Amino acid sequence: MANGQAGMGRDNILPVTRSGRTMGLWSTFALWLAANVVITSIMTGMMFIPDLSIKEAMFAIVAGSVIGAIPLALTGYIGTRTGLSTMVMARASFGQKGAILPALVNTVVLVGWSWIQAYMAGLSLNYAVHYTFGYSNINLFVILAEVLVVAITIYGHRGVEAIEKYISIAMLVLSAVVFYKLFTEYDAGSLITLQLSENPAITSIIAFDIVVATAFSWMSSVCDFNRYCKSEKAGIAGTFAGYLLASLIAMGMGAVVGGFSILGGMEQTYDPTYLLAQHGFGLIASLVVFFSVISTNVMALFSATMSFMNIVPKMNFWIIGMILGVICTIGALFKELLMANFYDFILLIATLFIPVFAIVLTDFFILKKGEYDAEEICSNKKGTYQYQKGINIRAYISYILGAGFAFYFTYVSPLSVGATIPTFIISSGVYWVLMYVSYDVSGRKGHEEIRRDKHAG
Repeated sequence: MANGQAGMGRDNILPVTRSGRTMGLWSTFALWLAANVVITSIMTGMMFIPDLSIKEAMFAIVAGSVIGAIPLALTGYIGTRTGLSTMVMARASFGQKGAILPALVNTVVLVGWSWIQAYMAGLSLNYAVHYTFGYSNINLFVILAEVLVVAITIYGHRGVEAIEKYISIAMLVLSAVVFYKLFTEYDAGSLITLQLSENPAITSIIAFDIVVATAFSWMSSVCDFNRYCKSEKAGIAGTFAGYLLASLIAMGMGAVVGGFSILGGMEQTYDPTYLLAQHGFGLIASLVVFFSVISTNVMALFSATMSFMNIVPKMNFWIIGMILGVICTIGALFKELLMANFYDFILLIATLFIPVFAIVLTDFFILKKGEYDAEEICSNKKGTYQYQKGINIRAYISYILGAGFAFYFTYVSPLSVGATIPTFIISSGVYWVLMYVSYDVSGRKGHEEIRRDKHAG
């Protein structure tokens, strides 16, 4: 099987061989750290205050980050073990044709995520230029930011890897400086006694759901990158540790910056760059934030391109990347409309993708006993993952029930315990039951043969 090689237009959906792996423990850790110490995560933590107390916000951030990082790392493990991208790997549970719909939905969601990221990058760059030269033009800088994103993305996965290690170091340094300055110049105790909102829109459970949903927003992309990990141990450890540390730093910073900004009587805004500048970080913060958003947006566009390649595998990688890049640029120009619907977008991701990856994880770890035939998933020569004319109806039934449950108990009648974990459990349970009682004999035998061949080899 040909190896997914780096370079413009050469990335593909074929399984990456061991000789083509380029990411060790540090590279994996740095990639997921840089991807998540980003302005949208800072913004998420910032917006928890003053609806929640600082203690409630921090508890939601810690609990949600730990719980969200576990399925994220486990999904990435499948990518490392098989060498497959996320949406190609989904063929094993949804069927060769059935995986097309999740891939299409994932492409749309990632484009929406890229819109938000591109706008935030434009805001940061606009602040830096205005601070230095007095010139302001947000639309222009949104376009320039997205041009840079496209230029890096079409270079392939090596382009992503090349920038992440530098961004991660820069964000760690900036975070340390921000926390040190805030807690040496302001009274930390005042955060605890901060007066809360009289009519809070966000409860602790909603905050927890949002934090977990943020982790799930990466699950549709994790295998696109972790397929390049040199070992399963490095992949799972680097992903878990990198994401967890990044989420705690970014969202924690957001909550602290938001709290001190309110105490200081500063103008409240969804732009963390502005608030960081008010605390004295100015140009340096805006530049570092700009490049961190660029790195995250590159990952979003790269994964959107890989997802769409699952639908049209013969189309060149760089052509798809260019087309989606143009769409992302146009969407980012809607500006305030994007930010006004940011939370709804995050919760929509949870509704759409928690059931998908509950099914994927159940299929791989429980039903298939941790064994997939990567080449068969790509080629379908033996029809092992054909199911019913290419579609696993049981997976679709489980998905529809899970997504319906998530939608109802998120938007219509919110649960006191949140909808995230119940949705995952219900989707997983329904899929396991349907597959266990009706999985055809030939399918069981096919995967027994895969396991025997793996062990014999």
